[in-house]
Amino acid sequence: MDSEPVARPLGAENLLLRGATLKNTEYIYAVAIYTGMETKMALNYQSKSQKRSAVEKSMNAYLVVYLCILIGKAVVNTALKYLWQADPNRDEPWYNQRTETERQRHIVIRAFTDFLAFMVLFNYIIPVSMYVTVEMQKFLGSYFIMWDDEMFDEDLGERAVVNTSDLNEELGQVEYIFTDKTGTLTENNMEFIECCVDGHVYVPHVICNGQVLSCAAGMDMIDTSPGPEARGKSTSFYISSSPDEVALVEGMKRLGFTYLRLKDNHMEILNREDEVERFELLEVLTFDSVRRRMSVIVRSSTGELYLFCKGADSSIFPRVISGKVEQVRARVEHNAVEGLRTLCVAYRPLSAEKYQEVCHLLSTAKLALQDRDKRLAEAYDLIEKDLILLGATAVEDRLQEKAADTIESLHKAGIKVWVLTGDKMETAAATCYASKLFHRNTEILELTTKRTEEQSLHDVLFDLSRTVLRQHGSMARDNFSGLSGDCTDYGLIIDGATLSAVMRPSPEDSNSGNYKEIFLEICRNCSACAMLSNGTTSESSGIMGKEGRQAVRNSDYAIPKFKHLKKMLLVHGHYYYIRISELVQYFFYKNVCFIFPQFLYQFFCGFSQQPLYDTAYLTLYNISFTSLPILLYSLIEQHIHMDILKKDPSLYRDIAKNSLLQWPIFIYWTILGVYDAIVMFFGAYFLFDNTTFTSNGQMFGNWTFGTLVFTVLVFTVTLKLALDTHYWTWINHFVIWGSLIFFVVFSLLWGGIIWPFLNYQRMYYVFMQMLSSGPAWLSIILLITASLLPDVVKKVIWRALWPTTTERIQNADKLYKGHLSEFTPLASLHTLSKTGNQRRGSINQRNAANPHRSQGFKKKTMFTRWQRTPDYCTFTPLLRFTDGSPCSKRGYPNNGAGHETSV
Repeated sequence: MDSEPVARPLGAENLLLRGATLKNTEYIYAVAIYTGMETKMALNYQSKSQKRSAVEKSMNAYLVVYLCILIGKAVVNTALKYLWQADPNRDEPWYNQRTETERQRHIVIRAFTDFLAFMVLFNYIIPVSMYVTVEMQKFLGSYFIMWDDEMFDEDLGERAVVNTSDLNEELGQVEYIFTDKTGTLTENNMEFIECCVDGHVYVPHVICNGQVLSCAAGMDMIDTSPGPEARGKSTSFYISSSPDEVALVEGMKRLGFTYLRLKDNHMEILNREDEVERFELLEVLTFDSVRRRMSVIVRSSTGELYLFCKGADSSIFPRVISGKVEQVRARVEHNAVEGLRTLCVAYRPLSAEKYQEVCHLLSTAKLALQDRDKRLAEAYDLIEKDLILLGATAVEDRLQEKAADTIESLHKAGIKVWVLTGDKMETAAATCYASKLFHRNTEILELTTKRTEEQSLHDVLFDLSRTVLRQHGSMARDNFSGLSGDCTDYGLIIDGATLSAVMRPSPEDSNSGNYKEIFLEICRNCSACAMLSNGTTSESSGIMGKEGRQAVRNSDYAIPKFKHLKKMLLVHGHYYYIRISELVQYFFYKNVCFIFPQFLYQFFCGFSQQPLYDTAYLTLYNISFTSLPILLYSLIEQHIHMDILKKDPSLYRDIAKNSLLQWPIFIYWTILGVYDAIVMFFGAYFLFDNTTFTSNGQMFGNWTFGTLVFTVLVFTVTLKLALDTHYWTWINHFVIWGSLIFFVVFSLLWGGIIWPFLNYQRMYYVFMQMLSSGPAWLSIILLITASLLPDVVKKVIWRALWPTTTERIQNADKLYKGHLSEFTPLASLHTLSKTGNQRRGSINQRNAANPHRSQGFKKKTMFTRWQRTPDYCTFTPLLRFTDGSPCSKRGYPNNGAGHETSV
């Protein structure tokens, strides 16, 4: 190479990544690039923005509130202390052992010292241990996703992967899903369907036993079946970076033209006559998403030069000057409507002089040190013109298994789905219908370049906005009247050019100020969107496919197939959010119950910072006595069976927008904690207002009083969690009752043994003395009951009068003893009794008009009409009531098994 006075370009195609291995190569000339601060490790030094969930934001907001409460308590107690001591008769007693020097200190210093003492005394109201428990819950809870056998794909041999556990609860708060089509919704396994060459359609193996298959009716068919000698040859397979290229080559092989190899820049093709044709590959004009086409320049064995170009029809047809354009265009549009991926192919013969000109143009652009990409694009644009249309191809990329069912479930869950695709608009629409992104009643809204050429962007946006918002208003009225099932659904199709014009309008457009707001309003009222990409896009997928593992490594969660997204969001996401919401509210609640009696106690001890509880109780309350039950609850609680969550995706709407961590719910839990604390403290105070003696005549002291309050506290907060638990297992029983037993055993040991390492033991025999008193036992039972009763009564009344959808299903599940998911129509559980009665007559009329299926064996079951007695009825396995069934007139109407019914 030293003797060659030529410059050679270096580009991405010459790059060897770290770890690459060269074979059959004696030596190379290399240049080291991306060194020093340009290495990937150095470029990753900059800190990334941390993702924070809505739950964490709510926790921090609540923490600020409780911090203000803590400061307020300390300020109030400090002020009241000095107000109380202002009376000379109420000055500090002599037994506090204050020195004269301390008494003579400045009042500001003394007040500040007392303020800090109260802050230390009340600091337990800040649930520091909650953050530790939340992190443990997130870390341990992430294993339930990885251990889920239903999210294991046997074909890939892969399970779901959790790369970060900080966002588990956000899986239950998803509002929008942005997804690619190829490899995400589809299998990324292309199958060649047909090709159209010079107006003739070629379909592999369309003729079978001398008959044209039904799918070939109406085509200008040509027998393309290879001869018996070709069919008898050994099979081979191809490997390529693009599955489209593999599908095209395999399709040509089935048509009788076999691509053999590329060796020393020479391509070899075996034709139908078993002759090998050779073409020398001279230049490759690589594909890019702006041009949407690629080209090659080859020299045939006869010395003729050709440029072959393939790409999207929108980028090929404008550059064609001859060929059967209309016939090919019609076939392309037909295949696009069928949902097939189409490519157009054209060629151009080159003379030797023209080829030299092309080589010079490409070499100049490749050697450019500035704006190389721009100059290459200009060179490609000059070369790829004056083409002769050859034809078009059609390949099929099938949807993944249960991809349509998953998208339909996501829609019912209130999640809006955006699909990014590079296909034609007709192909995108067909794919959206096949994947149930669009439905029969979906009205398609087009925001594409074709429409903006006919109308101004301003007029198109305002037309779509009026259409959507007018229907949105009628939907709100229909929802109120219970008739929203017949409302029109909207789906949006937008291309990249129009989206860029909306997001970055030109300065000359005087009406562009509110384009973004109008567009976002349209999107919020559309349940689905297909985005046509005709420009560079950046997309990341967390699905393990055939296009590498980069997206899997960079994602927070990775799943083997798109169908697993349904369970990840509707089940795991639902559970995670419910569990951590209860955990957060419960922690604030139990800390209010814990420390508010300490605040009240200061009014009875002269604001002397005397603790109500023993030091051991203060330390172990959040560490041992109440930590394990809530941690276990946050890991395994299932308020609704997972089969019901998968069967009825609309339950996902109940937890949307962080609904369980709103301020009214937080205030309710706080008020409940204050109420329980008041009951515990004043209940114990008034029950022992008079001098109370134990069986041996001894009186209760302040430590016995504090131990009594603490005992009621531990039992109350633990039983509160037990009442909120819906999913009981042996481990729940072990942890909840075990925690209470541990508290009793610890108290007996802590106060029943003289520990040699303690300087003083103020709790000696206190707990046993309390338990030896009959009134103490009665007080504990009464105070626990009084603390829990209002919350229980509130829940009973709310469930009876204003039940949520979740509570309806919980009640029904208990009625069916956990077998609700097997046979109960869930639609009846969503409808209020009033609305259900309004609908019942019209639906019965429709059912009476439908012919019933032949009766098979009968099955007896029960369904529920809310606020009425249960009805029993018999029906066929297809859930169509027989003519003589009394339930067809007065029970819940079933008009055939649908998506909400499982037999």
